[in-house]
Amino acid sequence: MSKPAHDEQTDASPEKLREQVEQKRHELGQTVEALAAKTDVKARAQEKATEVKSQAAAKAGELKAQAAVKAGELKAKAADVAHQVQDKLPDQVKAKTAGSGGQLRRVGVDKAGRVWEEKAPEPLRQKASQGARMAQENRTALLAAAGVAAAVYLVCRRRRS
Repeated sequence: MSKPAHDEQTDASPEKLREQVEQKRHELGQTVEALAAKTDVKARAQEKATEVKSQAAAKAGELKAQAAVKAGELKAKAADVAHQVQDKLPDQVKAKTAGSGGQLRRVGVDKAGRVWEEKAPEPLRQKASQGARMAQENRTALLAAAGVAAAVYLVCRRRRS
Protein backbone atom coordinates (compact mmCIF):
# COMPACT_ATOMS: atom_id res chain seq x y z
CA MET A 1 0.00 0.00 0.00
CA SER A 2 1.22 3.44 -0.76
CA LYS A 3 0.81 6.36 1.57
CA PRO A 4 -1.21 9.32 0.39
CA ALA A 5 0.55 12.63 0.13
CA HIS A 6 -0.06 15.18 2.91
CA ASP A 7 -2.19 17.41 0.80
CA GLU A 8 -4.34 14.61 -0.63
CA GLN A 9 -7.66 13.71 0.92
CA THR A 10 -7.98 10.27 2.48
CA ASP A 11 -11.06 8.17 2.62
CA ALA A 12 -10.65 7.67 6.37
CA SER A 13 -12.83 9.71 8.64
CA PRO A 14 -11.37 11.59 11.61
CA GLU A 15 -12.83 8.98 14.03
CA LYS A 16 -11.10 6.16 12.14
CA LEU A 17 -7.85 8.08 12.22
CA ARG A 18 -8.20 8.65 15.98
CA GLU A 19 -8.85 4.92 16.49
CA GLN A 20 -5.75 4.06 14.45
CA VAL A 21 -3.66 6.54 16.44
CA GLU A 22 -4.95 5.09 19.73
CA GLN A 23 -4.23 1.56 18.48
CA LYS A 24 -0.66 2.54 17.55
CA ARG A 25 -0.18 4.29 20.92
CA HIS A 26 -1.36 1.16 22.71
CA GLU A 27 1.00 -1.04 20.68
CA LEU A 28 3.91 1.34 21.25
CA GLY A 29 3.15 1.40 24.99
CA GLN A 30 3.26 -2.39 25.13
CA THR A 31 6.51 -2.46 23.17
CA VAL A 32 8.09 0.11 25.48
CA GLU A 33 6.99 -1.86 28.56
CA ALA A 34 8.46 -5.07 27.13
CA LEU A 35 11.75 -3.33 26.37
CA ALA A 36 11.83 -1.76 29.83
CA ALA A 37 11.25 -5.16 31.43
CA LYS A 38 14.14 -6.66 29.46
CA THR A 39 16.49 -3.87 30.49
CA ASP A 40 15.50 -3.96 34.19
CA VAL A 41 18.55 -5.88 35.40
CA LYS A 42 17.63 -5.66 39.07
CA ALA A 43 14.19 -7.21 38.58
CA ARG A 44 15.59 -9.95 36.35
CA ALA A 45 18.31 -10.69 38.91
CA GLN A 46 15.72 -10.91 41.69
CA GLU A 47 13.62 -13.30 39.59
CA LYS A 48 16.67 -15.46 38.95
CA ALA A 49 17.64 -15.36 42.62
CA THR A 50 14.16 -16.47 43.63
CA GLU A 51 14.30 -19.30 41.12
CA VAL A 52 17.73 -20.45 42.31
CA LYS A 53 16.65 -20.20 45.96
CA SER A 54 13.63 -22.42 45.36
CA GLN A 55 15.79 -24.94 43.48
CA ALA A 56 18.30 -24.95 46.34
CA ALA A 57 15.54 -25.47 48.90
CA ALA A 58 14.20 -28.41 46.91
CA LYS A 59 17.68 -29.92 46.60
CA ALA A 60 18.31 -29.41 50.33
CA GLY A 61 15.08 -31.24 51.10
CA GLU A 62 16.14 -34.12 48.90
CA LEU A 63 19.59 -34.26 50.52
CA LYS A 64 18.07 -34.16 53.99
CA ALA A 65 15.80 -37.08 53.17
CA GLN A 66 18.72 -39.02 51.66
CA ALA A 67 20.87 -38.26 54.71
CA ALA A 68 18.14 -39.53 57.02
CA VAL A 69 17.93 -42.76 55.04
CA LYS A 70 21.71 -43.10 55.02
CA ALA A 71 21.89 -42.42 58.75
CA GLY A 72 19.40 -45.20 59.38
CA GLU A 73 21.34 -47.55 57.17
CA LEU A 74 24.65 -46.65 58.84
CA LYS A 75 23.17 -47.06 62.30
CA ALA A 76 21.82 -50.50 61.43
CA LYS A 77 25.13 -51.50 59.85
CA ALA A 78 27.12 -50.27 62.87
CA ALA A 79 24.87 -52.20 65.24
CA ASP A 80 25.25 -55.32 63.09
CA VAL A 81 29.06 -55.02 63.02
CA ALA A 82 29.14 -54.45 66.78
CA HIS A 83 27.10 -57.59 67.35
CA GLN A 84 29.34 -59.58 65.00
CA VAL A 85 32.48 -58.43 66.83
CA GLN A 86 30.92 -59.15 70.19
CA ASP A 87 29.88 -62.64 69.07
CA LYS A 88 33.43 -63.45 67.94
CA LEU A 89 35.08 -62.44 71.23
CA PRO A 90 35.94 -65.31 73.59
CA ASP A 91 34.07 -65.33 76.90
CA GLN A 92 37.30 -64.82 78.89
CA VAL A 93 38.09 -61.62 77.01
CA LYS A 94 34.55 -60.35 77.52
CA ALA A 95 34.75 -60.98 81.26
CA LYS A 96 38.15 -59.30 81.66
CA THR A 97 37.29 -56.24 79.62
CA ALA A 98 33.97 -55.77 81.38
CA GLY A 99 35.66 -55.68 84.78
CA SER A 100 38.76 -53.69 83.85
CA GLY A 101 36.86 -51.19 81.74
CA GLY A 102 34.71 -50.22 84.68
CA GLN A 103 37.75 -49.89 86.95
CA LEU A 104 39.63 -47.74 84.44
CA ARG A 105 36.63 -45.53 83.92
CA ARG A 106 36.18 -45.00 87.65
CA VAL A 107 39.88 -44.19 88.20
CA GLY A 108 39.99 -41.81 85.23
CA VAL A 109 36.77 -40.09 86.15
CA ASP A 110 37.82 -39.68 89.77
CA LYS A 111 41.18 -38.17 88.83
CA ALA A 112 39.64 -35.84 86.25
CA GLY A 113 36.99 -34.79 88.77
CA ARG A 114 39.60 -33.88 91.36
CA VAL A 115 41.66 -31.84 88.88
CA TRP A 116 38.52 -30.09 87.67
CA GLU A 117 37.46 -29.18 91.22
CA GLU A 118 40.91 -27.78 92.01
CA LYS A 119 41.45 -25.71 88.87
CA ALA A 120 38.07 -24.54 87.51
CA PRO A 121 36.35 -21.35 88.72
CA GLU A 122 32.96 -21.76 90.43
CA PRO A 123 30.72 -20.24 87.69
CA LEU A 124 32.32 -22.47 85.10
CA ARG A 125 31.85 -25.56 87.24
CA GLN A 126 28.18 -24.71 87.71
CA LYS A 127 27.65 -24.28 83.95
CA ALA A 128 29.50 -27.52 83.24
CA SER A 129 27.44 -29.49 85.73
CA GLN A 130 24.26 -27.99 84.29
CA GLY A 131 25.37 -28.99 80.77
CA ALA A 132 26.25 -32.49 81.93
CA ARG A 133 22.83 -32.89 83.58
CA MET A 134 21.09 -31.76 80.39
CA ALA A 135 23.19 -34.13 78.29
CA GLN A 136 22.33 -37.04 80.57
CA GLU A 137 18.64 -36.17 80.51
CA ASN A 138 18.60 -35.87 76.71
CA ARG A 139 21.08 -38.62 75.89
CA THR A 140 18.96 -40.22 73.14
CA ALA A 141 18.33 -36.94 71.33
CA LEU A 142 22.00 -35.99 71.66
CA LEU A 143 23.18 -39.30 70.21
CA ALA A 144 20.63 -39.10 67.39
CA ALA A 145 21.73 -35.57 66.52
CA ALA A 146 25.39 -36.62 66.54
CA GLY A 147 24.57 -39.58 64.28
CA VAL A 148 22.67 -37.39 61.84
CA ALA A 149 25.46 -34.82 61.81
CA ALA A 150 28.04 -37.52 61.12
CA ALA A 151 25.91 -38.98 58.34
CA VAL A 152 25.39 -35.58 56.72
CA TYR A 153 29.11 -34.92 56.94
CA LEU A 154 29.91 -38.25 55.31
CA VAL A 155 27.35 -37.74 52.55
CA CYS A 156 28.64 -34.25 51.81
CA ARG A 157 32.23 -35.45 51.85
CA ARG A 158 31.40 -38.33 49.49
CA ARG A 159 29.64 -35.95 47.06
CA ARG A 160 32.70 -33.69 46.91
CA SER A 161 35.00 -36.58 46.03
